[in-house]
Amino acid sequence: MARVKRGNVARNRRKKILKLAKGFRASLSVLYRQAKPAVFRALSYQYRDRRRRKRDFRRLWVARINGALSTTPLNYSRFIHLVSKKEIKLNRKMISEISIQSPEAFKELVTFVQS
Repeated sequence: MARVKRGNVARNRRKKILKLAKGFRASLSVLYRQAKPAVFRALSYQYRDRRRRKRDFRRLWVARINGALSTTPLNYSRFIHLVSKKEIKLNRKMISEISIQSPEAFKELVTFVQS
């Protein structure tokens, strides 16, 4: 049986892992045996955190809206219920931006929703 030389295949596989490990600290970016589990861990964190980012931002927007509503008699859940009842097509991100950028416009929104 003929001899099979796999030099290129193995080298390319290792180079691919080391390329993904660029920027890691110490030997994690240089040595293949240390880089391989670090890259797999980083990729799994990356996958998880793409989903988690959406949750984190939504929590931030909710907290900002709730903070802006602290001077009004409404709480967050009642406010969002009234916004949806009035069929206002603003999402939480835009409402939180309005509350930060122009508080007077936010107060007008609150009074409109309450009426």
